[in-house]
Amino acid sequence: QVQLVESGGGLVQAGDSLRLSCAASGLSFSSYTMGWFRQAPGKEREFVAAINWSGSSTASADSVKGRFTIFRDGAKNTLYLQMDSLTPEDTAVYYCAARQGGVAFTTTLYDYWGQGTQVTVSS
Repeated sequence: QVQLVESGGGLVQAGDSLRLSCAASGLSFSSYTMGWFRQAPGKEREFVAAINWSGSSTASADSVKGRFTIFRDGAKNTLYLQMDSLTPEDTAVYYCAARQGGVAFTTTLYDYWGQGTQVTVSS
């Protein structure tokens, strides 16, 4: 079955960097658009960034533009999110997701989800 397993979360200070990983199995990774979403306590899950199957097209939320970079490694079936200049507002559980089709921004358009990894940024 399809498995998406996130890792790399943790507790950091404002201004620090983290790199999240999402290891995919059970699907043809190179055929799927991949995305990162996050959910803070008491808030809805929100789009962070997405990358199409080939890596030729990416999109990111305005709140993370210029700070977060999404990329993928087809040889390792792994999706990444490089997060720089973290702020306390970035504190959330981060989820990776997969869909067939192009880059999308809404949760309902993604078919598979990981369990999430916690990112906590202290001030």
